[in-house]
Amino acid sequence: MATITARRGGAISRIGAAFYAATVTLGDLALFSMQTLSWLTFRRPCRGTLLSTCYSVGVRSVPVVVITGAFIGMVMAVQSYSMFHDLGMASRLGAIINVSVIRELGPALAATMLAGRVGSAMAAELATMRITDQIDALACLGVNPVHYLAVPRFVACVLLVPLLTVLANGMGVLGGAVICTRIYQVDAYHYWNHAGDMVDWWDLTVGLVKPVCFGAAISLICCYRGFHSQAGAEGVGRAATDAFVSSFIAVLILDFFLAMFLNKLHVIVWPASATRIF
Repeated sequence: MATITARRGGAISRIGAAFYAATVTLGDLALFSMQTLSWLTFRRPCRGTLLSTCYSVGVRSVPVVVITGAFIGMVMAVQSYSMFHDLGMASRLGAIINVSVIRELGPALAATMLAGRVGSAMAAELATMRITDQIDALACLGVNPVHYLAVPRFVACVLLVPLLTVLANGMGVLGGAVICTRIYQVDAYHYWNHAGDMVDWWDLTVGLVKPVCFGAAISLICCYRGFHSQAGAEGVGRAATDAFVSSFIAVLILDFFLAMFLNKLHVIVWPASATRIF
């Protein structure tokens, strides 16, 4: 009996320790985010840091985003065609594919790919600077490390993740259209006509609001993980891994709450008959 009680007490202690560590980490992340935003509010990024970061985040991510977006649309078309064809609604494939890609799949999967490519790289780079004392050297030279390192990465992600998501959405729409109209011989006129009945300006707005939040979350989490890396090569690898996992979870959580909020906002402020896109 005493052994069972001791085991239960040990399990409760471990759960409490894990909860305490998670609470401390969230608090540190909140303070780090407030510090980054405060520097961005009162001062622009340091000269020479933003352009190179934008190139790394934006230009070098284009191939990954293009491939991801194109195959999102093509997979949606392949998986949906048989069901819609059996129901005699193959011409309405464009509506479901385009709405799904623009509102949900494009932003979420593009953010996931960028968290893996950009976020892990940022975390590993900053972690290497931490364990080699380069961040401490910046502080000794009178340069605030958060302003010099975190702010340009935050600005680049907030500005470029939405643009990359637009590219992914466009490739997804084109990929789905190619499969439906060229492979499955769906009439192109009816395909695009039904797609235009479903996609409106609100869908495009949702497809741009989500990536802004995703980019902010990815940059803050990955920079925080890099700044607080442990020593050694294992610490750098752990920082990169934790950055991706935490960013991925944050994207999923934000996606859920943003969907709930934007759907409610749509009912309140958006007119019943929206202007068609196509």
